[in-house]
Amino acid sequence: MYTVHAIPAEVVAELLSADDAGRPPELSVDAEGGAPLRCCLRRAAPGEHLALVAYEPLRRWSAETGADPGPYLERGPVFVHARPCGGPAAGEPGYLGAAERVFRRYDRDGRILGGRRIDRGETHGDVFAEMFADPAVALVHVRAVEYGCFLYEARRDGV
Repeated sequence: MYTVHAIPAEVVAELLSADDAGRPPELSVDAEGGAPLRCCLRRAAPGEHLALVAYEPLRRWSAETGADPGPYLERGPVFVHARPCGGPAAGEPGYLGAAERVFRRYDRDGRILGGRRIDRGETHGDVFAEMFADPAVALVHVRAVEYGCFLYEARRDGV
């Protein structure tokens, strides 16, 4: 029905050269660990080398699909590894935890169809099943409530 997507390795390589704002990445070491990494969908371990970059997930998706999200394009900060990491492990992202999240639904043109906040205790899989039950939904973005940052996306299979 749907597939969860991290930021692909080839896009991370582009972002490490110049991010979606045209700027170089801000490099750091996550001394304590815990930063949510969008390249491998897990939290950083203490001491990992990270890059903070500006990312436009709808622009990247629309380039693949031919969609025209128009004014719905958004840019925001995301953490990725500063070096190639091998991508995500199988299963759900490793930074789901008990945090509140916002799920935004988009149609095939990249236009927002709506969204909702999920509370602690709801599973991401249940929310995706609910959202993708609507045949108009092509894509769902998951965002952090506390910062509004893009965390990851799920795409309807075959779209």
